[in-house]
Amino acid sequence: MSQEKPNIHVQETILEVVETQVRDNTPPETRQALTRLISEAIPEKEAKGLIAFVVLSEMNDMLKNGEEFDRARFVRGLSQLPGLKIEN
Repeated sequence: MSQEKPNIHVQETILEVVETQVRDNTPPETRQALTRLISEAIPEKEAKGLIAFVVLSEMNDMLKNGEEFDRARFVRGLSQLPGLKIEN
């Protein structure tokens, strides 16, 4: 089995999360980040990919550390786009 297929599935799933957050405006910071990135001349598809990275990063922290969703950390990540700095 190719390693690409699971990665594609994960990418699609994370992008669905972004789409749902934007559509439902929950949290509203996701839609705000998308609007801001597009206004900074970042294509919508790329902007959603950047937001997906923040979603994935938050999910990784939740799973790795056994934490619940940290909205403040998530919003901080969104606010750092497009030049997100990864914290260890």
